[in-house]
Amino acid sequence: MSLSATSPAALRALILCVVLAAGAPAQSAAAAPADAPVVAAPASAPAGAASSAAQVPDKVPDSHRIEVTGGRDSDTEARRKSTVAKIVIGRDELDRFGDATVGEVLRRLPGVTTPGAPGRGGAPRMRGLGSGYTQLLIDGQRVPPGFSLEQLVPEQIERIEILRAPTAETGARAIAGTINIITREGFRKRINDLRIGAGFENGRVTPGISWTRNDSIDDFVYNVSTSLFLPRRRSSGQSTVTDVDTASGAPVSAQQATSLTEERRTGLSASGRLQWRLGESGDSLTLMPTLFASRGSSHSDFTLAQTLPAPPSLPAYDDGASDASNDFANLRLGVQWRQRLGVDGPRLELAGHVGRWQARSDSQRNERRSGGALLRQIDNFGRTHETSANLTIKASGLLGAEPGREHSLVVGTEIEGVRRQEERTLTQDGVPQLLDFGDAFQASVLRLAGYAQDEWQFDKHWSAHAGLRWEGIATQGDAGAGVRPSNRSSVWTPLVHLLWKPDPARRDQLRLSLTRSYRAPGMQTLIARPSINSRFPADQGSNLPTFPDSAGNPDLKPELASGIDLAFERYLEGGGILSANLFYRHVDNLMRSEITLETVSWSAFPRWVSRQQNVGSALTQGIELEAKYRLDQLLDGATPVELRHNLALYRSRVQGVPGPDNRLDQQARVTANVGGDYRFRGWPLTLGGNFNWVPGYRTQTAADRAVTVSGKRIVDLYALWTFSPSVGLRLLANNLGAYDYASSTDFDYVDPVSGAPLRETSRSWGPSYTNWQLRLELKI
Repeated sequence: MSLSATSPAALRALILCVVLAAGAPAQSAAAAPADAPVVAAPASAPAGAASSAAQVPDKVPDSHRIEVTGGRDSDTEARRKSTVAKIVIGRDELDRFGDATVGEVLRRLPGVTTPGAPGRGGAPRMRGLGSGYTQLLIDGQRVPPGFSLEQLVPEQIERIEILRAPTAETGARAIAGTINIITREGFRKRINDLRIGAGFENGRVTPGISWTRNDSIDDFVYNVSTSLFLPRRRSSGQSTVTDVDTASGAPVSAQQATSLTEERRTGLSASGRLQWRLGESGDSLTLMPTLFASRGSSHSDFTLAQTLPAPPSLPAYDDGASDASNDFANLRLGVQWRQRLGVDGPRLELAGHVGRWQARSDSQRNERRSGGALLRQIDNFGRTHETSANLTIKASGLLGAEPGREHSLVVGTEIEGVRRQEERTLTQDGVPQLLDFGDAFQASVLRLAGYAQDEWQFDKHWSAHAGLRWEGIATQGDAGAGVRPSNRSSVWTPLVHLLWKPDPARRDQLRLSLTRSYRAPGMQTLIARPSINSRFPADQGSNLPTFPDSAGNPDLKPELASGIDLAFERYLEGGGILSANLFYRHVDNLMRSEITLETVSWSAFPRWVSRQQNVGSALTQGIELEAKYRLDQLLDGATPVELRHNLALYRSRVQGVPGPDNRLDQQARVTANVGGDYRFRGWPLTLGGNFNWVPGYRTQTAADRAVTVSGKRIVDLYALWTFSPSVGLRLLANNLGAYDYASSTDFDYVDPVSGAPLRETSRSWGPSYTNWQLRLELKI
């Protein structure tokens, strides 16, 4: 991979910092040995460590040595001990910025990006890969449909685990990796935290409140976290669509649209963990209820100006307005029972979840001529209900436990069923559309899985983790009138992870992973009913390739990926880490959206339709660098600023698509973060910030289509004034600078009427916004 093409001077400086930091252990002789007993916690904990060893003499008589043990490992120590490469983000890191949503936390982590405009990103994605490549879990379970990370606040999270390679236990639907969000766990420490605040963005106020309570009564431990938020947003945008005759270079058509949107939403999220401890052997019964609910509405005013063809040709409309409202609710209940079979026998775990998800969406779009005459009215009403249930049976135990030579085995099986019902009514000027498909639609998914996972520590230098998983998925739809699309697929995924410690006392490690993973097509991708683009009604002619209808494809096959990961990690004395991770993935049966002109049943005119297709194979590779340390570990006598920075370089190629830029969808060449924190001595003030950079890029998605996305520069700053150990006031600025964001699509096609070769360019752009937050943090 060429660094010169993708790494300007600023990034070369960042790499230099990582290299220089490798010398930090040699310059921090005063730091305590990594394995020294813990006798006191430092006033300023090192980056990436919840606690560390204090300074003690190298030689202490055994009769005078005091050892204090207890408590769980720090985030850095948990990462070091894991045989599988992973990043652990605990409460210290989650509380650092005081972010309003979990998505803001994830955006700063190594190799994690969010799509869309700055401050308005969507689901997190690892290694620059698009939707569906990253497995997102909550407490080990895949997130429910329609779930957004904006509905989950950091106060509800105990830790976040990022696995760069899949395991048999967590599942292999993770070509890019897995993000597992663990909600607050029950422990005996009493916690009663309340946070009250408000956000300010583009003249709109977003109040919010969150509360976390943890306590115990004898052997009953409970944790409850709730949050209420009322987002208010005002945003604007512009777009242009132009068609040019590629043979003559003459413009054929040109349109420009504007929009102004007001959004209001009320959201509630609540989670709990109720645990009964059944004896001293770790047996327990746990209930885990969760609720995510929201209700919102929006109003948009828009205009359309057409300059080509010139009058008297009329545009589709001159202006209009749309109103929408929607409700969303997801209720889940999890039950987990753990039982030790005998004194030294295996541990049996039985876990199940039942859930109910429902959503309602109503919208009305009115298009008018200048002067207010109504041209067209589109009404869209939708109701969706989904029920799910899953059961997991897992047994784990030690096959051998000699000092320094542990051997454990985990076997399990999973079954999951999902049933979905949709009701949808689409009318234009009161006339129903899509009559051939009916108003009701049903679909079901049955998933079965079984796995075995073996972990073996051979000695102080070598550890291995091997697994084998089988997973099968059957999807069935029913739209009435004999339309019953179905799909079946199954995948075997062998997995091997190796960990080598050349010198355990120095805490350097080398990891190697050989894996097979997959990406399964979603239910809607397989069997979705046609959706008509609102800009171009089905009864008024064809649409444009940049405004296609969409439909499902029941013949899709899952993508299969063979991969290798190689990582080096150096754990610094006194806390902190330096790491470099190389990866390679070869993907078969690549799924990609293709837009073609089809003769369809829902229109008398040929329509451009977007469907997912298996288009061949692809490969992706990259390197991810990470550093977390204190500045005084690098330079003697320096201010103890805690520094964090990471850099990722990616490259991919889709076979069968002409280059250049024939990369995987939405994968930038580079992502980078630079951040730091400092608590002023003698002042109850902590300042911190982070700079996130993703450069713009162009993707050749097909021989006739390319997408260009502008770069993103996001600056986040915070200030925390601690009045007392129980009272703090935080000011946070997200997306400071608020840079504009733009994207465009070029599509080459042949006009079906004139036969002329045309290139249609659709471009959209708009401002982003700085979000200010002021929050009072109380420990009651």
